[in-house]
Amino acid sequence: MPENAHPAESAPDLWSTGAPFGRLITAMITPFHPDGSLDLDGAQKLAAHLVEAGNDGLVVSGTTGEAPTTSDAEQADLLRAVREAVGDRISVIAGVGTNDTAHTLALARQAAGLADALLVVTPYYNKPTQEGLYRHFTAVADHTTRPVVLYDIPHRSGVAIETDTLKRLAEHDMIVAVKDAKGDLVSGSEVIAATGLAYYSGDDPLTLPWLSVGAVGVVSMSAHLAAPRIRAMIAAYLGGDVLEAARLHAELLPVHAGVTSLPGVISLKAAMNMLGLPGGPVRLPLVEATEEQQARLKTYLAQGGVKI
Repeated sequence: MPENAHPAESAPDLWSTGAPFGRLITAMITPFHPDGSLDLDGAQKLAAHLVEAGNDGLVVSGTTGEAPTTSDAEQADLLRAVREAVGDRISVIAGVGTNDTAHTLALARQAAGLADALLVVTPYYNKPTQEGLYRHFTAVADHTTRPVVLYDIPHRSGVAIETDTLKRLAEHDMIVAVKDAKGDLVSGSEVIAATGLAYYSGDDPLTLPWLSVGAVGVVSMSAHLAAPRIRAMIAAYLGGDVLEAARLHAELLPVHAGVTSLPGVISLKAAMNMLGLPGGPVRLPLVEATEEQQARLKTYLAQGGVKI
């Protein structure tokens, strides 16, 4: 075993078993040029950087990727550019969810040729019933050749995917995973125990608790800045070294706090710009971090061992 390697990292089966798209996935920002236009070269450089940092997968055009303010054509160009940059080295998951089922289906068709999976968020703002959610998600799953990852984030969407609905959805062959930003470990535990759905933490600070109840990994924002340590935390837990996993969890808390001190896209782009990595501005209605906010972000990241 190489020096400093962890048993979980040295056993490919242990690392990959049950994790259909890998264990460490970054919800990637979308770099823009200073004028706000799409920076495809920057996206390719950032994607390559994230692969080298230890990510198993990338989500392209999620909320962190500013999907609400990028056009369908931009999302297609971005997905193509990222796929070209990473090849088949990692999983590429395309965010295709909207609050319009017909539009979601169109985005799913657009992404199917390049993405390894589709991330479909709970329809936001219009607050469908549980039956509406079920029909929305199954409509996508019925009309795609790519596996579907459900994205449960009620504090943004206004409605949660209830436990019984998740169990129903798990019966569909194309629905294989959940990105959970609901934080209900009891409900999640029940779904994990009752179904074959692979659970991914959608909240960085909850990754270790989620692993403890059977989740397979994380879709992370903080992995833009701390992927090696997040990967080491997951590997330590899988290898049975819970104390080391807990130590790394605690060490990473200031990083997570910094990223979420503002809407994550704003914090991450500020950090990327400070580090000289592709980022650029955000698009309205988001606005750039102020000097005071940037200073606070630097303090958080320094406490978490990220040097800027």
